Amino acid sequence: MFDGRFKVGIEKGLVPVGHGLKRTGITADHLTAIGLVVACGAAFAIGSGALKLGLLLLVLSALPDLLDGAVAKASGSASPRGAFFDSTADRVTDTLLLGGVAWHLDTVKGPHYAVLPFAILGVSATISYMRAKAESLGYNAKGGLMERAERIIVLALGLLFDRFLYQVLWVMLVLSTITAIQRFVKVWRQASNVPPLLESLAMRRRQYRPSSTVTRTVRQRAAARRK
Repeated sequence: MFDGRFKVGIEKGLVPVGHGLKRTGITADHLTAIGLVVACGAAFAIGSGALKLGLLLLVLSALPDLLDGAVAKASGSASPRGAFFDSTADRVTDTLLLGGVAWHLDTVKGPHYAVLPFAILGVSATISYMRAKAESLGYNAKGGLMERAERIIVLALGLLFDRFLYQVLWVMLVLSTITAIQRFVKVWRQASNVPPLLESLAMRRRQYRPSSTVTRTVRQRAAARRK
């Protein structure tokens, strides 16, 4: 939802900020690493029961993740390596944060309650994997009710109103599951109607592949030259 409606506008608004940060010498990779370190602190704070501190650190960890793309574009350093690092950091951050929530629930409510954050983590990982796999095959899998930005926002609300944290987590699980289904259906329809990228490449290779007779003739001529 965030990618489709707000991301482009926010990225345009962050262009001046990206140029300002570029002049300080900070790089996109620096921001990604800073966000990851702050997320570690947020997870530890949440697990220790300091939910308001965890909320503050959660917000602070989200800011570098929001700004690293702007800095990369401003400095002309956007690259597959940076995108890979950023995506990997996002997955690690999600694991840390939800692991901290599971630690907190295990301490306060019991081990059975800690299963819920890990269920959210599993569905979230599936959502991310479906997008990555679909795009590698030439399909579009963006969109859905509960993408990563929405999950961070809802988790922040749960930490702010910690009395309802467990209920908020159930909302996250339900909406994340709906998102996974939405993406699956979206890619399934594309795959049913349009040949995927890999199949198209395979068809082109077959069209330009020489016949066995031609291949045999070429080999015979090469052998005759060697003699």
